Amino acid sequence: MSLILTDISLTYADGDDRVLALDDVTLDVPAGSVTAVVGPSGSGKSSLLAVAATLIAPDSGSVVIDGIDTSGLPRARLAELRRRTIGIVFQQSNLVPSLTALEQLQMMAWIDGRSTREAVPRGMALLDAVGMADHADRRPHALSGGQRQRVNIARALMNDPTVLLVDEPTSALDQERGEEIVDLITRLSRERHTATILVTHDRSLLAAADRVAEVHDGRLSTVPPPPLLTQSLRQ
Repeated sequence: MSLILTDISLTYADGDDRVLALDDVTLDVPAGSVTAVVGPSGSGKSSLLAVAATLIAPDSGSVVIDGIDTSGLPRARLAELRRRTIGIVFQQSNLVPSLTALEQLQMMAWIDGRSTREAVPRGMALLDAVGMADHADRRPHALSGGQRQRVNIARALMNDPTVLLVDEPTSALDQERGEEIVDLITRLSRERHTATILVTHDRSLLAAADRVAEVHDGRLSTVPPPPLLTQSLRQ
């Protein structure tokens, strides 16, 4: 299972003109691996995530998820594909204020038309995996920023996705908490065999990734992460 973007080009309307957001981008993210995406503001990182999430259809090129070419799929089929195969970790946790940590995860089962009661064991297992089982009954206001982001990650994994898309998960955290969150995402991606794209502005976190993709003016190039740091983090 993997995520494959091939020859992706994307433009946006700007008055009578078109602005190029992605220029012939190709990216293969194998299952169980993490590709970090970096680049300056406005370089195309968010557009890349939106296309990978099938939220925006590219002008040309293909997005293949688990062997399924998403080109031309009807909206209902795309929505089902996103719900069942794609987990998204937003920059802000966007947790529902009135729901407990466990209920945030149960809600994902409800959206997918499954029993929320039957979702309790899986929800608790995921909260345990992210170190939040002891806070299952707490609402967002009673959690720290790092704890909310951990619940956010567990929620994204609730429907057992094969693709995980993570948008700047450490932007509101200090360096130590940010490193913990990235290490957690990396570990869970390998344990659960998700094909993960991690967008980050913090280059000090790149050593946790298997590959680094740099985006400049809509064009993408891949480079290996820092080898010495990678080795030390994985020991």
